[in-house]
Order: sequence, then structure tokens, then C-alpha cells
Amino acid sequence: MTTPLLLGLIGLALAQPVPALLARMEWPYRAPRAAIVLWQALALAAILAVVGAGLSASLWLVVHEGVPNPEPDAWRVALHVAFLALTAVVVVRTAWSMLSVGLEVRATRRRHRTMVDLVGARDAVRRSVRILDANEPLAYCVPGLDARVVVSRGALDSLAPDELDAVLAHERAHLRARHDLVVDTFSALHRAFPRALRSDAALVSTRVLVELLADDRARRRAGTTPLARALVKLGTRPAPAGALGATSTLVRRIERLEREARDDHRHGRVEAVACYVVAAAVVLGPTFSLAVPWMSSAWTTLR
Repeated sequence: MTTPLLLGLIGLALAQPVPALLARMEWPYRAPRAAIVLWQALALAAILAVVGAGLSASLWLVVHEGVPNPEPDAWRVALHVAFLALTAVVVVRTAWSMLSVGLEVRATRRRHRTMVDLVGARDAVRRSVRILDANEPLAYCVPGLDARVVVSRGALDSLAPDELDAVLAHERAHLRARHDLVVDTFSALHRAFPRALRSDAALVSTRVLVELLADDRARRRAGTTPLARALVKLGTRPAPAGALGATSTLVRRIERLEREARDDHRHGRVEAVACYVVAAAVVLGPTFSLAVPWMSSAWTTLR
């Protein structure tokens, strides 16, 4: 019974307290690409641990002293079926969340692209850019196969040419790297977990990290100073549903740009290595220390 208990505790820890603790730490944000891998590893390990706990517990209930029990008690059979059903619910719920979130965001983005095509003006030079007749400075992108970059008249009036280049580079970085797929995956996993076990930390942190990744691409293309000035002028106005754009992390993003410029782009290498090492340990540790021995024992028992 040790394996099911340990896997269950690991799954619960990775679902809530560990993400909450990691979200309060600053060092992963210095290596956003590696930090996203770490968050993905935590989510994958949590699901694998819960599924493994259900399967191992169900097997333990009908096995006695390493040998399949030919006549298990009724309560053992009932709990065996319950654990198998619970495991199936976890798998089906996760798959359904992936499918439903994918369909919802695809429909939302399709409607939004249609709307900006109707009310926005096409940029004469940049064919994928739509200009909205709004005084408020806005800039965001609508991902998808037929993507759009949306800017407002207020943004065009307030941004200098090099600042506008930085903003467009930032939005195109989102589209080129398909950051929307990363955010959508975490949105689906967030929905898959029961409300009592659900933590917002992974989803919120991932949204911040993809903004930092896009900042890195824009900084390399347009420079640190134009990007920082553009961020200040655009402020923290949220993007519409389904789009990628500014978040409420302006101070963090400005401070990171200053730190990157001061450290001559060397900052974050140690943090990246730490993220990859922790990610590997989170996924491979329970697998090789608990799951593999249990699978080997189960195979020997049932053979």
C-alpha cells in the first residue's frame, strides 16, 4: 500500500502547494523558456502520479502477498472497481478539458478575427496588422493559422517608430512561437483539476513567462530601450479573451529588461539549468523510484 499512498501524496502536492510555492519564487522568471518546461513537468507529473496511485491501489486490493487473490472480499472488489473508475475519470476529464478548451478558444479567436477585419483598417504595409479606431493605446495579437496583430490609433499616435517596431516584434514573437498553445494547454489542465484542488499559479505564471519570452525576441530585434518605453506607454491593459497581449506584470517586465541589459545577457543561465534539472527530477524521480518497481512487481504477479 506504500506506493499508492506515496503517489497520491505526490499528486496532491504537485497539484496545489508546490505550484503555489514556485509561483512566489523569482529565480524561474530569469529563464522563462526553462521555467515553462518546469511548469509543464509539474503538471505532467501530477497527472501521472494521480493515475499511478489509482492503478496501484486498485491492484493492491485484489492481490494478497504478491499473488492474485482468487476469492477477494466483496469490499475489496468494490474498492478495486471504484479506484479504476476514479482513474478513468481523471483520464477522461483531462482529455475532455483539452478538447473543450481547444474548441472554445478556436471559436473565440475566429469571431475576434472576423470582428477586427470588419471594424479595423488593414495596414498598407503589414498585411496581418489591423488598426482599430480607438484613442486608447492597445496592442495584442489573435493567434491561429490566420493570425492578426491588432493595434489602435492611440498606440500609433503615442509610439515612436522604433517603439512600434518593438511592439510588433513582441506580438509576432507570440505568433511565431505559438505561445497560445502553451497557454491553452495550461488552461485545459487548470480546468481538468477539481475546483478544491485547482491552483491558479501554473496558469498565471505561464501567461507571464510567454510575455517574457516575447520580450526577449523584441529586445533582440528592436533594442531594450524602445521596448521598455513602449511597455510604459501601453501600460497594463488586458488583451481580449483568446488573445495574447499585455498583462498586469509591467513592473516585473521592466525590471527584467533592465537586468538583462546590465548583465550583458548572461543572466539566467544558472536558473535555466536549475529549471531543467528540477523538471527532470519531478517527472523521472517518482517514475523510476515508485512506478517502475510497482509495474515490474505487478507484471511478475499477474504473469
